[in-house]
Amino acid sequence: MTRLKAIPRDPAAPFYATALASDPVAALPPVPRAGWARRHVALALSFGLCVVLPVLLSAVYLWGRAADQYASEAGFAVRHEVGAAALAGPGGPAGLSGSSTRDTDILYEYLSSRRLVAELEADLGLSDLWSKPGSKAPQGVTDPVFAFPRAGSAEDLHRYWSRRVAVSHDSRAGLIALRVTGFAPEDAQRITAAIVARATALINELSDVAQADVLRDAAAELETAEARLRRARAAITVFRNQHQLVDPAVDLQARARLLGTLQGQLAEALIGLDLLREATRAGDPRIAQGARRVAVIESRIAAERAKLGLKGDGDAFASVVGAYEVLIADRDFAERAYAAARSTHDMAQAEARRQSRYLAAWQQPTLPQSSQYPRRGRLIALIAGGAILLWGLAALSVYAALDRRG
Repeated sequence: MTRLKAIPRDPAAPFYATALASDPVAALPPVPRAGWARRHVALALSFGLCVVLPVLLSAVYLWGRAADQYASEAGFAVRHEVGAAALAGPGGPAGLSGSSTRDTDILYEYLSSRRLVAELEADLGLSDLWSKPGSKAPQGVTDPVFAFPRAGSAEDLHRYWSRRVAVSHDSRAGLIALRVTGFAPEDAQRITAAIVARATALINELSDVAQADVLRDAAAELETAEARLRRARAAITVFRNQHQLVDPAVDLQARARLLGTLQGQLAEALIGLDLLREATRAGDPRIAQGARRVAVIESRIAAERAKLGLKGDGDAFASVVGAYEVLIADRDFAERAYAAARSTHDMAQAEARRQSRYLAAWQQPTLPQSSQYPRRGRLIALIAGGAILLWGLAALSVYAALDRRG
């Protein structure tokens, strides 16, 4: 059995050459204890500088300087009351009976608009409420991270709005939830209540605009119906004055009765004349008198028939009656249209006196009892995770570059 022995390292010669020269079966020398190389020190320093230091500074700031924040919540929905005018059909003011989904969408956009921010700035002074010194900050010094800077502009305040006001919208149910944070419980509740009041004012404004549009349309339709009815009645008056007739239909009935009477008399005269001709001789003067009577009655019947238009005369009385009936039909239609327009206008006025859109709050602005923000543990975890990730990527990139150079 061959005994292994250690061979001392010759600094002047390569290790493998020395080992082979002395003994081919010689054992490798023991590995020396590893020490800290410069790259290891640089890696540790970079970890402390890029990870440990930001986490420590963030923890010192969050627990020693950051101001507590209180959240006030509110919830509401736009409700639409459907009244009698909304059920009036196509002729009624249907603009008052639409769905409230579009109103909810408008309100949702309004809650993040610059108009609302400007209105609340004028009412409450948002910039002052959101730039108050925190409870853990020195007197007169605002929270440099979470508070609004005192020298901020209106545009900065609008951008800062999304950090303090969170709005959620359920489009299916038409519900809007609101969460507002402030550096004092009373401030958060005041801002939330002011937002709800402004939202109510916007809904009332939308309702007033819709009602004004409906009233304007109803008034215009009523005016048009009145003018049409006046023209129809004036045309009938002109027709009566022109033909000297109050009601041609009544006159037509009288003429028809007269024609029937004449035809009855003609029949009796013809029967009497036939009887005379049979009972007397040909030269009897009563026959000539009866014949004249028949001729007179026939002449009168022909005249009455001509007046009634039974012989195609263009100026016949039937044409006059037909023209009159057209005017009466126009007047009746104008009266019905006027009655419908008047009813629509009255219902629109009734709707205008009643609030058809209103804001139904299912949760009033709450007064917070304890601070919920900032969420210090979560922020520290996010900062540590992000710092470790960035430091690891940077270290891997540096080592990859060194390996390529070596």
